[in-house]
Amino acid sequence: MPAVVRGGRRQSSNQPAKRGAPGSRGRGRAPRNAPATPGKMAAIGRLDLSPRAVVVSIAAGVLVLAGLLATGARAERISASIGQGVDGLVAGMGLKLEKVFIEGESPEATAAIQRAVQVPAGQAMTSIDLDAVRERVEQVGWVKSARVVRLLPDTLIVAVTEHDRLAVWQTAGKAWVIDGQGQVIQGADAGRYPNLPLVVGKGAEQAAAEILPLLAQRPRLMSRTEALVRVDERRWDLRLKDGSLIQLPASDQEAALIQLDALDQRERLLELGFARIDLRTPEQVAVRPSAGDA
Repeated sequence: MPAVVRGGRRQSSNQPAKRGAPGSRGRGRAPRNAPATPGKMAAIGRLDLSPRAVVVSIAAGVLVLAGLLATGARAERISASIGQGVDGLVAGMGLKLEKVFIEGESPEATAAIQRAVQVPAGQAMTSIDLDAVRERVEQVGWVKSARVVRLLPDTLIVAVTEHDRLAVWQTAGKAWVIDGQGQVIQGADAGRYPNLPLVVGKGAEQAAAEILPLLAQRPRLMSRTEALVRVDERRWDLRLKDGSLIQLPASDQEAALIQLDALDQRERLLELGFARIDLRTPEQVAVRPSAGDA
């Protein structure tokens, strides 16, 4: 918080005003036939220095400054049209950038967002193009949207909303972090998210947002699932950590999971061990035991 400085020496208002010497009244008057005031002095004499004129001039300056601040992204273009002098004047008044605060960013995204801001310290606050800063920040792969606010006298606030991390998508021998819309989050290292669900195969990134919430409602099944494999871009196979396989239908997969959930609660099926459970046929569950099991 800026320090507040109080005090300062003032001239005493109790001192009596100086009066002219007795008998001096009228001696300062110019003769009636005195020559006219020459050139520049005459122009100065015609300036309106009344209190009303001074107040109007100050008000006009305040309105110009307020207009610059209210123009947001257009401030840079306006200041360029009237010259560099305005920016220098504004900076001289203390309205220059000293601090940038970034809100809502993750540790992985902080450095990239800082590089995208690209506003040097000491720049006049009125010359910062807010839209340009926002557009640069939104080009960072982590960022879904951004909002840039100018906080006078010296602070810029960049509030970002990042893409949600839905899953790790593995395809063609590569792994990517995807969001809830199936978009790849550029710059995200999949190796740093071992706790995200793993979806595999072509089209898995687009279909993941539909199946993952259904699995999240069944913690027993979700905790045992190692990967969700997209088959022919139509349906899912759930590969469990013990090597078992659950085959889901191409349509109405929620009904199949409800059926599996009911069977597990009744028979503790997920704990018994099996090679495969086939749920592709409606109203039918086919279970293949593991090798050597009855």
